[in-house]
Amino acid sequence: MDARDRMRTSSRKAFTGSVVAEAGLMVNWLEELVLARRRSMAAFDGEERVLATAHHIVRSLGTTETMTDDMLKILSKFDDRFSSMNEVLPKKQESGACAESSQEKEAATSEKQPVVETNEVDLEAVEKVVMQWDMASSEAARACLIWECSRDEVASYLQAVDELQSVLESLNVSQSNSNSDRQDHAQSLQQVAMQRLEEEFRHMLVNHSESVDPEWLMETLLGGGSNNSNVEEATEADVHSSGEEEGEEDVPVARPVADLQLDLLPPEIVSDLSDIARRMIQAGYARDCCQVYTTVRKPVLEESLGRLGVEKLTIDEVQKMPWDTLEGRIKKWIQAMKVSVKVLFASEGRLCDQVFAESVATRETCFSDVAQSSIMQLLSFSEAIAISRRTPEKLFKILDMYETLRDLIPEIEAIFTGEGCTKVRSEAAGILMRLGEAARGTFAEFENAIHRDTSRTPVPGGAVHPLTRYVMNYIRFLFDYTETLKQLFGDKKKEVPKLLGEETNGVADFLGDDDKAKNNEKSPLAVQTIWITHVLESNLDGKSKLYKDLSLTYLFLMNNVHYIVQKVKNSEVRGLLGDDWVRKHNSMVRQHATSYQRAAWGKVLSCLRDEGIHATGSAASGVSRVVLKDRFKSFNAAFEDVHKVQSSWIIPDPQLRDELRISIADKLLSAYRSFLGRYRTYLETGKHPEKYIKFGAEDLEKYLNDLFEGSSGSMTLRRKSFSSS
Repeated sequence: MDARDRMRTSSRKAFTGSVVAEAGLMVNWLEELVLARRRSMAAFDGEERVLATAHHIVRSLGTTETMTDDMLKILSKFDDRFSSMNEVLPKKQESGACAESSQEKEAATSEKQPVVETNEVDLEAVEKVVMQWDMASSEAARACLIWECSRDEVASYLQAVDELQSVLESLNVSQSNSNSDRQDHAQSLQQVAMQRLEEEFRHMLVNHSESVDPEWLMETLLGGGSNNSNVEEATEADVHSSGEEEGEEDVPVARPVADLQLDLLPPEIVSDLSDIARRMIQAGYARDCCQVYTTVRKPVLEESLGRLGVEKLTIDEVQKMPWDTLEGRIKKWIQAMKVSVKVLFASEGRLCDQVFAESVATRETCFSDVAQSSIMQLLSFSEAIAISRRTPEKLFKILDMYETLRDLIPEIEAIFTGEGCTKVRSEAAGILMRLGEAARGTFAEFENAIHRDTSRTPVPGGAVHPLTRYVMNYIRFLFDYTETLKQLFGDKKKEVPKLLGEETNGVADFLGDDDKAKNNEKSPLAVQTIWITHVLESNLDGKSKLYKDLSLTYLFLMNNVHYIVQKVKNSEVRGLLGDDWVRKHNSMVRQHATSYQRAAWGKVLSCLRDEGIHATGSAASGVSRVVLKDRFKSFNAAFEDVHKVQSSWIIPDPQLRDELRISIADKLLSAYRSFLGRYRTYLETGKHPEKYIKFGAEDLEKYLNDLFEGSSGSMTLRRKSFSSS
């Protein structure tokens, strides 16, 4: 017998011994199978356990296809249900594909000791797929991307990753020392696969992520009808078609910011990213996946904000800016804040939801890492404004910022969820509170500024003082923020002393009678506004004393109080201060007008009295022509002097100006006509009567119409003959 024959004989004996040994083992297991079947006759569950045990026997002994078929025949004779087991056993696959796993769990075959099933995956097939794309060992793998190949290639790779994960999960459950090499090998393959998936994930993000074009965004917000970059107009515009005739194009309606959601990445890319992210998270590589996502998406979001005009500024840089520059930055901040929260951050959050749908924790971490620094940058700017030096001109912009942030807080809380964004939510709420404090403090500074205005230059002509215009326009514009101011100042009476300070007790001194009775019912905002007007009136009273002419003092006060009243009457301030306040101040205007007339025209009217004209003090005793001539001369000189001076004085309000002229004319013309009627005959019989009777009543009326226009004061009208009066 040659060596080849001896080898064949030896192999034949070894195979026969193996078959005999396995047959003996099979007999023992069949006996257990019979016993199990007998014990399970009364329960359906027992039958399931018998079938599961048979599955395990066939897998354990089926080392060849022939042996497997033989064992199935034996089992089928015992029970015909075993004949169907061949359908669920692993089949040999085509080259290059991954073997399918049966996924059936091992059932217990005895009452004392269960049998544990392990997933049988063809690691060699899996390894072939994974290593084909190993970037460390294959130059071809480094030069090509899986997701740029066919979808079959993508599906094959994902299947290999899933099978690796299934193997590792099964091995972790069994924790058998005999499987340690298999486990190490599977973990090594998984690490290679995760590195590949990470690279694919990064490449897709980089290739498809780009910042948002602000011009496109504005056009979208405005419905494509304008290139206007003012987002505030975009959010509030309500443009409708001007007609409904057939064929007429509709005017596009602006889209509210809240209705605009951007697809930051193509939907098919989002789906692929989600597939990769899910497998990386399942494999324990969530942190790596999140780091890649953050590294790509964070700078893209920051670039989008930059294109909206958001700059990275420190608090110190903001506080050193001149107000003109800062005012423009605040406008940009309001625009950027609305668009960022309602569109950019909301869309970024939605993208995170889609990519990391399988893990809420990973989603929250990634979104926090991507967006937190950007929102904190925006909040930092508002923080700088809130803690900056308080000056009156800042109040309106502070209120704009307060309202913007207040309205966005609910959306910030809805978008920046989770523990990782706690700081964002807390910071937004804190800055909102500080902006409110800044608004209240700036309002108080406004009051102080009125106190401190000590200009010593009287306004020419007794016109409305610039301080009066400034304060009343300030108050009127403030009432565009009525509800916000009420919110900031509160509604409870106990807050009033804090707002008004030590002078609160003096409020009753300048309230009307109704206001005194209802003072306890007034809101803090109303009392504060009343107090501001009182402070202004006190300041104006001091400024009125700068005039040397007492009549001009009263004219100045009349002009300014009237201006205050008109600003209140023609705005929402009236509803806050009440009608009694308006009546009281209208009365003040009349009092100042009366005092003016008395001071300005008293000397002129005194020339028209009868006292001293009669020789013996009695009308029956005759008229002294000398005294009469002197009286007419004094009247002419006094009137010309008043006309010359007061023509340069100013009453800006046309209605008030006419009312005062009429009032003066009623008194002056009535007295002059009466005086002229009584004494003109005494002068007509003498020489040159025109030297004494210079004006007819109509002349005086026309000259009165020259008053309070701010003109030169020259008397250019032709004097009429006294005989025509």
